[in-house]
Amino acid sequence: MKREIQNVPFGYEPPAAERKGTLVFYDSFEHISDQELEQAAHTATERKFTKLVLYPLHEETVRRMSKEPVKAFYKREDRLHEWKREQGRSLVTVESLEGKRKKYTPLDSALRHISEVYPSPYFLYMTPETANQFASYSSFEEWIVKLRLILSAAPDYVHPRLEKFRHRWDIAGEEKKE
Repeated sequence: MKREIQNVPFGYEPPAAERKGTLVFYDSFEHISDQELEQAAHTATERKFTKLVLYPLHEETVRRMSKEPVKAFYKREDRLHEWKREQGRSLVTVESLEGKRKKYTPLDSALRHISEVYPSPYFLYMTPETANQFASYSSFEEWIVKLRLILSAAPDYVHPRLEKFRHRWDIAGEEKKE
């Protein structure tokens, strides 16, 4: 095997990656409008994420989380694929794990899958209602130290655990305080 030798000037450091991390929009997508999808895509572009992953939930997962009726998974997933094609953005991906499993997928399993497949750091893009549900889970404190949340809007009510970790989330469209 032939080795190719490359010369670099002394002290050379490769440029830092301009884009990094994954923004995961975790939702049923039953009531999410194209404008809200566009807001998520804008947030991903503005904050220089490598990927925007749209993660639609299976109807069994939605039933266990919120008890609300939703359209069939494949209909909501098809709508997301159609929106992605219309946008023509290469950073958008529609995750199909729940469609493959065809059953309830706990949030822990979804987050483990995301961390295995997509580049870190991880940011979850959620509606305030979904974020409050996430905060009510016993595993919330374990996950909130590994990822950050971006809420689509300011919440009317903030779960006590979400308030405790206020420094780990912010609202899309607000100026980042760093």
